[in-house]
Amino acid sequence: MARYWSLIETPFQMMAAWADEEGRLVRFNLRAVGAAKVDSEAENNSRKLAHVQRQVTEYGNGKRRNFDLELAPEGPEFDQKVWKALLQIPFGATTSYGAIAKKIGHPTAARAVGAANGANPIALVVPCHRVIGADGSLTGYGGGLPLKRKLLEHEARVCGTRLDLFG
Repeated sequence: MARYWSLIETPFQMMAAWADEEGRLVRFNLRAVGAAKVDSEAENNSRKLAHVQRQVTEYGNGKRRNFDLELAPEGPEFDQKVWKALLQIPFGATTSYGAIAKKIGHPTAARAVGAANGANPIALVVPCHRVIGADGSLTGYGGGLPLKRKLLEHEARVCGTRLDLFG
């Protein structure tokens, strides 16, 4: 099956995305550095990812709160459950690893939820940036904590609220 990739311009920083031949998003990296080497068989083709660029631009401009993209992340069953739960976190809201663990029926698996969150191959679109520590602290993020804070502040601004890490 053919795969395509493209750099994705955002107001936050340059990112990169990959889609399969059906247009399903399979990967979204928060950093563009090294993108050409992530999948050496994928063709660099911005037209094939124009739908992703459009929605990310709308998100960055505050015109989109939910992505409407067909997703095809690859990973273990537990991780898939976590990623589905992440998609249910409302725009502008935050939750904790423990709350996600309870939601997916594994109340003692907060650390495993953290690992699955960190393994999320479709960052931003599957909003792992909305998961914070139980104490309200910003915790690890593949794009770095400054980007996580920028994304959360952006969503709060679009919602007309202050960034409340306990929200």
